[in-house]
Amino acid sequence: LRAGSLVPLNRKVVDALTTHETSFFRDREPFEALRTRIIPELIASRQDERRLNFWYAASSTGQEPYSVVMLLAEHFPELASWNVSHLGTDISAMALDRARRGRFGQVDVNRGLPDTYLVKYFVGNSLDWVLKDHIRKAVRFEELNLLEDWPALPTMDVIMMRNVMLYFDADGKRTTLAKVGRVLHPEGYLFLGPAETTMDLEGQFERVKDNRAGCYRSKARYQQAS
Repeated sequence: LRAGSLVPLNRKVVDALTTHETSFFRDREPFEALRTRIIPELIASRQDERRLNFWYAASSTGQEPYSVVMLLAEHFPELASWNVSHLGTDISAMALDRARRGRFGQVDVNRGLPDTYLVKYFVGNSLDWVLKDHIRKAVRFEELNLLEDWPALPTMDVIMMRNVMLYFDADGKRTTLAKVGRVLHPEGYLFLGPAETTMDLEGQFERVKDNRAGCYRSKARYQQAS
């Protein structure tokens, strides 16, 4: 069954079996790579289009996409006049519902979120913290099973697919990476988790040299740039 067609009982089973572990700015290296190198590079190369597309392919309860949205707002205010889209997808309807609400408990905001971001981008509400509307509404969340057929997607400049392929068998990893290759912009970036790799799975991607961010690019494009 596709994730979008699951009956209520099956949805509960999926929610119970899937891992929702996430946090704001989880593993600092990918976000530092975005801030110091990747976003400035994309801004320079997309001046004519003034469009950037981000996809968070296992968005869970939303901390990862919201982290990137806050990072862009904090360090790249010029993007406010660009067409920037953020798509978060996950197989868990329960996680997506939480993500759309943009409401997080004290434990959530204590895990990786800088105090300055909490003050600037959240509003306290009873025992919870709620993202301000301009951050929360920047991300569109949709249900998607990566192992099933994908809907039509725009060309993505950055794909965050971290810590999800750990749970796939080799064939599932190969199939998923092949589909990523058809969606990722030739000059775009793919992020995987620290324990994940494309080695021996898909020859299209090359790990970016001298990085600990789990960042990959199209091999042909990367070799040309080198």
